[in-house]
Amino acid sequence: MRPDRWIRLTTTASVLLVALIAAVVSFRHMHELALLHGEDPLAAALIPLAVDGTIVAASISLLLASRYGSRGGVLPWGLLIIASLASLGANVAVAEPSLIGRVIAAWPSLALIGAYEMLMSQIRRFAKPRNSGDDPGSEAAAIPPRRRAPDRALQQHAWRWAQTNLLPDGELSSGEAIAEAFERSARWGRLVKKSGLAGELG
Repeated sequence: MRPDRWIRLTTTASVLLVALIAAVVSFRHMHELALLHGEDPLAAALIPLAVDGTIVAASISLLLASRYGSRGGVLPWGLLIIASLASLGANVAVAEPSLIGRVIAAWPSLALIGAYEMLMSQIRRFAKPRNSGDDPGSEAAAIPPRRRAPDRALQQHAWRWAQTNLLPDGELSSGEAIAEAFERSARWGRLVKKSGLAGELG
């Protein structure tokens, strides 16, 4: 196994361990807060799961969007921020009313959010963008880059690729996704998309 793969696996295992520990402590804090405010035991147990589950669901949604060359929408980003603040606020609310007490109580939530985001960053970094036509037997599959073709011809080729490999919502891939498919710079990919939309690439 290559050293970089060992590093990724070790980092992923460490992040998951930190996330598990932080999730347990954060769960206890939110559970305690819910009980203090009159929730029954069942609701008090489910509310922390709903908060942390929202963080996980929003992060996965953003990960999927990044694989298709998108930055995600307002909803997943909004839910991620709101759920993160709710988790942090709940931990601080049950803390001893002192600076050190609040820092200690806030740490599990911060560790959970940070650890999970580090894991998602690793996945995003090593995951190749997917396209709606990624079927080896279909004509919509990614067309191999023609690295030695004249640039204009390559731009036309990339534009045809972008028109063939639409996102799940029917929109064109981002310039960055086009560039990555043809191993070019992000600026080149944005130029291809702009020129194609302007009708300059046929």
